[in-house]
This record gives sequence, C-alpha cells and structure tokens, in this order.
Amino acid sequence: MQVWDRKLENMKLVRASSETALPSYRMGVSVMLQSAYMKRVYDQVLARDPDQKEFQQAVLEVLESLEPMLEKHPEYEKAGLLERFVEPERTIVFRVPWVDDAGNVRVNRGYRVQFNSAIGPYKGGLRFHPTVNLSILKFLGFEQILKNSLTGLPIGGGKGGADFDPKGKSDAEVMRFCQSFMTELQRHIGLDVDVPAGDIGVGGREIGFLFGQYKRIRDSYDAGVLTGKGLDFGGSLARTEATGYGLCYLTAEMLKCMKNESFAGKTVVISGSGNVAIFATEKATALGAKVVALSDSNGYVHDPNGINLDVVKDIKLRRRGRMKEYAQEVPGSTYADGFKGIWTIPCDIALPCATQNEIDGEIAQTIVKNGTMAVAEGANMPSTPEAIEVFRKAGILFAPAKAANAGGVATSALEMSQNSMRYSWTFQEVDAKLKDIMTGIFHNIYNAAQEYGGDLVVGANIAGFQKVANAMLAQGLV
Repeated sequence: MQVWDRKLENMKLVRASSETALPSYRMGVSVMLQSAYMKRVYDQVLARDPDQKEFQQAVLEVLESLEPMLEKHPEYEKAGLLERFVEPERTIVFRVPWVDDAGNVRVNRGYRVQFNSAIGPYKGGLRFHPTVNLSILKFLGFEQILKNSLTGLPIGGGKGGADFDPKGKSDAEVMRFCQSFMTELQRHIGLDVDVPAGDIGVGGREIGFLFGQYKRIRDSYDAGVLTGKGLDFGGSLARTEATGYGLCYLTAEMLKCMKNESFAGKTVVISGSGNVAIFATEKATALGAKVVALSDSNGYVHDPNGINLDVVKDIKLRRRGRMKEYAQEVPGSTYADGFKGIWTIPCDIALPCATQNEIDGEIAQTIVKNGTMAVAEGANMPSTPEAIEVFRKAGILFAPAKAANAGGVATSALEMSQNSMRYSWTFQEVDAKLKDIMTGIFHNIYNAAQEYGGDLVVGANIAGFQKVANAMLAQGLV
C-alpha cells in the first residue's frame, strides 16, 4: 500500500511504501480509510493529481464519511462508481486573450469543470480571481455535486472561472475580458447542458457582460443559460441575498433541533464582507442576534455595538471600498490588519464566509476557548480538517459548507425555473421557498447522520452522495 505523508508546513507530498496497513495523513491529521476499495480510489486520485491539494482534501473528507454507508452497498464497488464519482466528466481549459485600456494584449487562462450530470445539467459558479487553478475548481466542482444534490432540485455539479482579477480594472476592461471568456465558454454551455452562475469576482456586472456576449453569438435569448442575472433581464428576486439568508435559516434550524436554542440574544462573528457575509449579517440581525465583526482580505472590523449594515453596504456594494473605512466612519468600532484575527473575538455563533481554509486547527482552538456553541460555513470549505476535528471533539455544532451555503445554488435553480416559465415570483415567494429548502437540507443531513452514527459532515456527504449514486447506477456506464 502507498502511504502519503502531508507536511502541514509545506503541503509537500512524500511517497513511501509499506507491507502493512498504515494510516494516510491529511494535512497533519492521521486518518484511516478502512475499506480497501476506498484506499484504492484515493490512491488513484493522489497518483493522477499529485499537486491538487485542495481537490485531494475534498475527496478524502467525502470518502471517510462514506465508509459506513458503502458497506451496505457493494453494488457501488462492482459498478466502479467511486472511481467515476471522483473523476470529472469533462474538463475544459482555454486561453482568454483581451485588450486593456492602454491597448496591451493580456492573456488569462479560463476553465470549466463539468463534474457530474447524473441528476441534472451541470450547475456551479464562475470564479474570477488570481488564485484560480484546476485544483481549486475541481474541489469546488466536486463539492458542488453533493451540495446541489442536497437541495433536492434537478441540478448536477460543475465549476469554472479564470485567473483574472477584476479588482482595479475598468468596466471596459472587465467587459472585454468577459466577452473573450464567453466566446469560448459558449461552446460548452446551454439551458439543458451547463448553467453557470457567479462566484468570487463574478457579480451582476460580469454576469451581464457574459450574458450579452452569449446572446450575441447564439442569436437567441436563452435566459436560463446563466443565473445571477439582473432583474431587468431574467434574474430572480432574493438571489443576491440567498446564500447569506440560507446560511442563517439552516443554522437556526440546527440550533433549534440540536440545542433548543436560537439566534435571539446571541453574539455572532462573520468573516468576509461580500454578498454572503453582508446578507448573513442582515438575516442574523433580523433573527435577534448581534453581529459584532466583519472582515476583508486586508483586515477586520470589530464593532461591539453591532455592525451598522447600512455603512457596510455603502462601502462594499456601492463604493467597492475596504473595511478599514468602516472604523473611520463609525465611532466605537476598531480596525485591525490581518483578516484571521477576527476569530479572536468571542462569540456564540461563528459564520465563516470569506474563503477556503481560513480556520485552521489553532484558530479553531481559539474559537472553542471563547465559548462558541455553533459554527456554520458560509464560504466553501473555510475550515481545515484539523479545525473540523477540533470542533468535533469539543462538541460544537458544525454545519459544513455543502449544506450550509447551498442557498445560493438553490435560488439559482429557482431562477432557472422562473426563466423556463417566463414568469417571476415575488421576493417573499422566493424567500419562503429558500427557507423550506434549507430547513429540508438540515433534516436530510441530520437524519442521515443519525442513521449512520455520524455528525452533520458525515450526514451531508452521505445524503448528497446517495441520490447521485443511485442515478448513476440507473443510467449505466456513463
């Protein structure tokens, strides 16, 4: 058997060999995959993609969770189902040439990972950020399969983007990039094939430019080919708020069901200051909590009187400014450099909504010592495996991203439905559907966790996987 030792300091993979069954190591945490089938599948991932650490992390976490369920379904191994599940159906990589305002030709790299279409067309966001690479997109696409399955809606899993940074670019530069990006992407998407949405770096402006170019090339008004559109051309009310609202709806149900608690009177810390963080702040406040901190990539703001959301919206949504401006405008608040310092602030409920792996084992220990009762992930995989293990041992309620932040993609699917009907629901109608979906997701993963004797991480992976696995079996060798 091959043993893989991952050094936490440098994330370098070191291969060794052994005649006996020894544990694999995941970012410094010893884990044991008991099933020979699971080990074989994971070793195959490591061998094929030795440098894709984010993707490996996501796969290992899922495989560990699936072991108790797999024992009851030997037909999955016979069908080679896991080998197919961890391999994208299609990976598209392409160059994106564009011209900046100075007349210089720039070239970025674009991607679309179409991971699994067993239960519906590929569905997942586009991310424009300098850190985008194939490992990150495969991790996000892999998680998206399970997340989309948990919503109960007929959507498969995919993800895409480019290593382009829209920050500091003019509207004209962003438009030219989006038009070039869509000129290639349009060959691979469609209403019943692949429906991208926004993600980090891709908001309403970018979606508008992308949709306009798609419409120009295809000469067809296929509104449902992209979601996150503006309300004037097929967008859905409540889509902007959906991920943050949905995070709070699931967290509220988790608190009620598992601790007989609520948001009322609780202190909340939320990392990030994008749409997810802003609207999680809005909904948590509406549910009776006091949100005392937000952050961006430079640092964090602490306002013990409660975050003034009107000021945050003005800074982040209208002026596209930085969070340090908040402390300059709101008396009694303070700003500190270094965004991870936000987790030193004591809170009852922690909602990480910034980026992947922002909470490591050491930070998790701090959160535990500060008396936090619940952590729910608004960003994609913001907690490292070490952090999750710390939360698990401390008995803190923990809702994983694939369940807790599924509100965005759920409402994107509702946008697709409205486009198909040529009809728009009211904000209240969409919000009510979102709340029902998120409440249903919690009980789905909670019931799976109870059945197989695991926590909500295990429950989310099993509940999401089983629907996709059964669809793959029914469809044969695809």
